[in-house]
Amino acid sequence: MPKALPLWNTQIMELFGVKKAIIGVVYLLPLLGKNGHSSLEKVIEEAAKDMAFLVGGGVDAVLLENEYDDPYTLKASPSDIAGLSVVMAELRREFKKIPMGVEFLLNDPIASLSIAKAANLDFIRTDYFVDRMAREEYGGEIEIDPEGLIKFQKEIDASKVQIFSDIQVKYATLLEEGKTLAQSASQAREKGSSGIVVSASKTGSAPTVEEVLAAKEGAQTTPVLIGSGLDCQNVTSLFTAADAAIVGSSMMTDGRIVQQKVIDLVDTVKRIRDRNIREFQ
Repeated sequence: MPKALPLWNTQIMELFGVKKAIIGVVYLLPLLGKNGHSSLEKVIEEAAKDMAFLVGGGVDAVLLENEYDDPYTLKASPSDIAGLSVVMAELRREFKKIPMGVEFLLNDPIASLSIAKAANLDFIRTDYFVDRMAREEYGGEIEIDPEGLIKFQKEIDASKVQIFSDIQVKYATLLEEGKTLAQSASQAREKGSSGIVVSASKTGSAPTVEEVLAAKEGAQTTPVLIGSGLDCQNVTSLFTAADAAIVGSSMMTDGRIVQQKVIDLVDTVKRIRDRNIREFQ
């Protein structure tokens, strides 16, 4: 494990303006051509409600995902990219100050980066970046191309868009026997990840402090973010190691944001930020 880790990560502070950032997640209603889609206006309207609860509750950034698309596809279609671009641009106009990001599910960081650049967003998340992973329900091994993604980022002049990449992501099977979290984090850092995301085996479950510290060892000065399961009960312990957290389900009821849950978590984090560094070393 790394020794003498700094409590505050300067890259997180530069991007989000705070120590130990909370990134709230918004689940978008079904997009164009998906089962249950009504209109893009409805998608924007409902997302704006959740964003207002998150922003009003004090989160430091917001990540929007096409969680309710049915069916998921591995790659974004032209209608997916068009719909998400319209939605994100409208939300960006309404919420001008809060850092915003996007992730196309299931696995198209090129599409996410294109949307982020078009809508003037600040970051993307990609579940698959450097690890060889498989999901049998989607045909086996997931395509990854970190070099191609970074090349594309440069081609569209999107260097200001941060790329937060998961390592050994939940719901998928690692195909590289014996590969450690530290090795995955080191590889992601070397390939150009702006932030390394560590999650447990499923949504709502948190990684351990030891797993976060293992990722920190490989990440070095690159930020490490909790990708699942952070809540009021475990945030104090997890934030001894992690630099930020992407939080969805613990601030929701039935998939929608509840502002009081946001306030409760943010208040807990504020107390952590205000304490002396020595208490957490």
